[in-house]
Amino acid sequence: MVLFLLLIIVAMVLGLIGAVVHGLLFLLILGIVLFVADLAYLGRRWRRSGRRPVR
Repeated sequence: MVLFLLLIIVAMVLGLIGAVVHGLLFLLILGIVLFVADLAYLGRRWRRSGRRPVR
C-alpha cells in the first residue's frame, strides 16, 4: 500500500509541474500515464487478494 501511495504522490507532482511550467507538457502526460498504471496495479492487487484457496 505504501508503493501505491508513493506512486500517486509522484504522479500528482509530475502532473502539477507539467501543467504549470510552460513547455513541459510531457511531464503532465507522464503523470497521467503513471496514475493510470498505478490504478491498474491497485485493481489487480485487490482482485488477487479477494480469492482464497479452498481446502
